[in-house]
Amino acid sequence: MIPPEATESVAIAVEGGKLQLGGGLLAVVRPALDRLAPGGVLAVLSRSVQVRQDLPAWCKLEHHDYLSCDRLEGGIDRHLIARGKLSVPIGVLEPNNSLPTDAGRPTAADVLSAIPMPERADASSGFAPRGAQLEPGRPLYPFSLVERDHVAPPEVALLYDQAVGSVWDATTDIPWNRVKSLPAPVEAALGQIMTFLAENELSALYVPSKFISRIHPAYAEVAMFLATQLADEARHIDVFLKRARVMGGVGVSSATTSRSLLSLLELEDFTEAAFLLSVLGEGTFLDLLRYIEKHAPDEVTAEIARRARVDETRHVHFGLAHVRHALAHDATLYGRLEGAVRRRAATLHGTAGVPAVVQDSLTILAARGVDPASVARGHEHFRELLHSMNENRIKRLETAGFTGEQAITISELHTPNFM
Repeated sequence: MIPPEATESVAIAVEGGKLQLGGGLLAVVRPALDRLAPGGVLAVLSRSVQVRQDLPAWCKLEHHDYLSCDRLEGGIDRHLIARGKLSVPIGVLEPNNSLPTDAGRPTAADVLSAIPMPERADASSGFAPRGAQLEPGRPLYPFSLVERDHVAPPEVALLYDQAVGSVWDATTDIPWNRVKSLPAPVEAALGQIMTFLAENELSALYVPSKFISRIHPAYAEVAMFLATQLADEARHIDVFLKRARVMGGVGVSSATTSRSLLSLLELEDFTEAAFLLSVLGEGTFLDLLRYIEKHAPDEVTAEIARRARVDETRHVHFGLAHVRHALAHDATLYGRLEGAVRRRAATLHGTAGVPAVVQDSLTILAARGVDPASVARGHEHFRELLHSMNENRIKRLETAGFTGEQAITISELHTPNFM
């Protein structure tokens, strides 16, 4: 029980009993001082004689002002400390910072949005969670992506929540026991398609990974979402290669595909990478995966394509949100992004359309065989795929904020490798 006279002319009083400075007393004193503004006075009530010597020395070391020690009734010392102006500035959470929850289950969006993202990140905050109080004397961290409007679309935390709630297992969630024997040409075509998908997903694994370490942790939800994207791509690589090798084997990696994917890996601008990879490349892959699902020769292949498409839809959503948000805050970005597409198209100049092995395999997949009539139908399905890819690309570009004319130009420039 703190006697009334102990709290006169002080902001806070704490009871230390017989605790020594090195025996737990500081665990009571430090949090109490943290609640005070500089100059605020704390009363420490102690029954330890040793504290009379140790507490003034500690205050000097920590830049607090030790004011006095008064003897109260009952053998209690009242030490008065004024919080120093050079001490660590610790804030107090506002009452409205309580965490909203959905049926008692806080989401990442709940947690992360409780403290808004800053317009520009503080280089000295380092890996401190957003909203944490920063002790002076911190080093500067070399993050290069430090502006909210060029890094973090508002809905990114919601996308992260969707991602972690949609994880599936490439071993247990695919009905591998239902794989059936296919005609040799169809099996070979399927192996080639899965090889092509895996190769492109490897690029979709590596390209975002190079930017994660550049994103300031003030925008941690972006790095967290990209981490789920990497996990998705790893799972896709796994499942595509499993399907290729279950009854057949992997196919050919074309020079066109290799040149196209290298041009993605060489990108150094985060927004350009999100645009070229997620909006254009993965966006186009949504149509490709839908095509594979529609013409799948068995339930296993259809389920693989369906699950991968759901994941890729989320990646495309992030790319669209990122580009749309960045375009809204930077009028010069339109020209930069079109320029990036043109530069990439120039590196692939002379490439003769979709790689032949991919084109033939997609035709045979839709044909379900190699008799002339079936192949004719398969080729028509392939031509329809190219048309729908172009139409949907234009729609996505318009959704991102491009004009119809700009969207048509960029879609026509997009790589024949699809990605």
